[in-house]
Amino acid sequence: MRILWRSITRRLRRDRAGLSSLIFLVVLTTVALLAPWLAPFDPLDVDFEHLRAPPDAQHWLGTDKQGRDVLSRLLFGARLSLAVGFVSQAPILLIGVSAGCLAGYRGGRSAGLIMRVVDVFYAFPTTLLLIALMAILGRGFGSLLIALTITSWAGVARLVRGQVLRLKQAGFVTAAISVGAADWHILWRHILPNLSGALLVMLSLGIPGAIVAEAGLSFLGIGLLPPAPSWGLMLSDGFSVVRSSPHLAWAPAIAIGLTMLALYTLGDSLADALDPRAN
Repeated sequence: MRILWRSITRRLRRDRAGLSSLIFLVVLTTVALLAPWLAPFDPLDVDFEHLRAPPDAQHWLGTDKQGRDVLSRLLFGARLSLAVGFVSQAPILLIGVSAGCLAGYRGGRSAGLIMRVVDVFYAFPTTLLLIALMAILGRGFGSLLIALTITSWAGVARLVRGQVLRLKQAGFVTAAISVGAADWHILWRHILPNLSGALLVMLSLGIPGAIVAEAGLSFLGIGLLPPAPSWGLMLSDGFSVVRSSPHLAWAPAIAIGLTMLALYTLGDSLADALDPRAN
């Protein structure tokens, strides 16, 4: 594990794009955590005297259709978007890694059954399945997490199964089997640690996918419930008045774009850092 982190650190130091993305994400996370102290206004406060006001000295990014400060909602929206991105990955990885390890290591009928279930989930377009699940479960943070888990675990399971099939042929696993080590011991002590690099890359790509999914569903009106300061809801509100008040649309759009760019760039850098051919 130490060798893994040393390799990542060494490669990121030489990769300016990856290092810049990491710094941006650290700053964004810090700002999101400190939003209650950094936001100049309450993101839910309505001010009917300043409806759709342009940016000025008081409201640096203007106000929305209800007179709420855009900058304050943007800061609190970062908390919500990052929470969706990070929290959703816990059940996705738990289910996907468990299913992938079981299918890859044990094999047999259980592996065939798991992979057939994975194929069923792959048969449905992810966006349509997300929309259908949100329509059934209803809008809300919990419903969104359930929908993201259902639509995303299969991809993790398929990738993990392939990695486990490769690692099962490694000499250290064969040696552990020959001395009578239990299956759970081999998985926990030998296979899972060697999956950490692949899981780290999956995590760096899964987080932006969840954030984009939340923004898209909220934009369509089936994601989080208003008046939550969600970037997707802000973009949806601003899109309807983009001609007269463009600041309401470009503020959340730029925030989403920069965050996605940083996450995907960091994911590419991590993939390069963990590529043995690059090292």
